[in-house]
Amino acid sequence: MRQLDDKIIYLLNTSIPTESFKGQIDATSRCKDLFHQIQTGHAQREIAIKKCLNTTRDRVKKLKEEKDSNPNDISLMKNLRKEQSTLRLLESELSVEEVVKSRTTKVYNERCRGYYKPTEN
Repeated sequence: MRQLDDKIIYLLNTSIPTESFKGQIDATSRCKDLFHQIQTGHAQREIAIKKCLNTTRDRVKKLKEEKDSNPNDISLMKNLRKEQSTLRLLESELSVEEVVKSRTTKVYNERCRGYYKPTEN
């Protein structure tokens, strides 16, 4: 899901022309298209992570309720710990996503600011 972010510098290098090729390539439309691809990818990943977070939170809540009614069930405790660990990983992934988004946006703005300036929503 992060292929675009991983290859942002390569994509920018191939999208933005050098001085000798400025007349042959429309950098404005390429930067605009790239911006929309980046935004779409970030939105889709954030939605997917948040959906997983909500599902995992619901499972943790349900398992805690079951644990309260049956505190001696070892397999229930194992499942609860596993789900809590998954929840922490997903929360961490959301933080990582913010870092990736910030880095990609910074690199994009550095290279495309002269060709396309997105409007703030």
